[in-house]
Amino acid sequence: MKKTSTLLLAATLAAAAGSAAGAYPDRPIRMIVGFAAGGPTDVIARVLAQEMTRSLGHPVVVENKAGANSLIATREVAAAGADGYTVLFASLSHNVNWLLLGAKAGYDPLKDFTPISNGASLPMVAVTAYQSPIQSMKQLIEQARARPDTISYGSAGNGGSAHLAGAMLSTMAKARMIHVPFRGNGPALTEVMAGRVSFMFYPIIGVAANVQEKRLKVLAVGTPQAGAEFPGVPTMADVGFPDFQDTAPWVGLLAPAGTPQPVVQKLNQSMVEALRQPDVGKRLKELGAEVIGDTPEAFGKFLVQDQKRWAEVIKAAGITAE
Repeated sequence: MKKTSTLLLAATLAAAAGSAAGAYPDRPIRMIVGFAAGGPTDVIARVLAQEMTRSLGHPVVVENKAGANSLIATREVAAAGADGYTVLFASLSHNVNWLLLGAKAGYDPLKDFTPISNGASLPMVAVTAYQSPIQSMKQLIEQARARPDTISYGSAGNGGSAHLAGAMLSTMAKARMIHVPFRGNGPALTEVMAGRVSFMFYPIIGVAANVQEKRLKVLAVGTPQAGAEFPGVPTMADVGFPDFQDTAPWVGLLAPAGTPQPVVQKLNQSMVEALRQPDVGKRLKELGAEVIGDTPEAFGKFLVQDQKRWAEVIKAAGITAE
């Protein structure tokens, strides 16, 4: 009798869970972005949210909770209910903040979240001032090795994607370079164009226009293959640094840990379908993004590898939170 009651209870709970998942969503979904409106992460989130609203039948509302390199947004979602109504549109900082801050980050990037889908990557290119005497990545590395601390690289801030890419290059090349952090990619690029900072890794979007206007020149591209956008420019692999495409910032969707699997699958299906829409693909390509769209399992494995990769770079380069 006891066994029969237990089985009946289990069946009732399973039916209730299935019914709840089947009704999902029945109200708006909050998609939290840890950066200000107008940046690449925000723009991609809004493109996807608009398309996902159509397929889910309820609004997917983007909310910007900028600050502390996305820590504010990440902590909020980690503490939210695991019901699929509050999700995080995360980026590379998701793992990096935790690697730099440890327990002070206030969350565990793997344990406190359920992966939904990796959305896209934003490849970077190494750029210097158009009038710079540095003509190639090979020349830059040779100077950095021969004259330590004479080459500087800019970034949008400590622990950001450009900082990590520069630190990775410095470590791989066994060359001592100076990191110069700024409050944003824009100010950093301005100093590079003025020649006061030697070079930087910058998201591919907008670079072509600066090249055409003779403000920048591209030393190398961080993509697996050279593209038509910068003819004659080598990849990082071509100049002796393979796998540099892994430094590309990624953007993806996460839910709080414990979110029911049927809800995760529904969100995944909606997001992947959105990424496959021709107009979405065109818009992301205009932003310089490479569309991904994968399974929760694949995204989970990616996050583990992403954390391992940056842990090694951070340790080798001696990067700290300050």
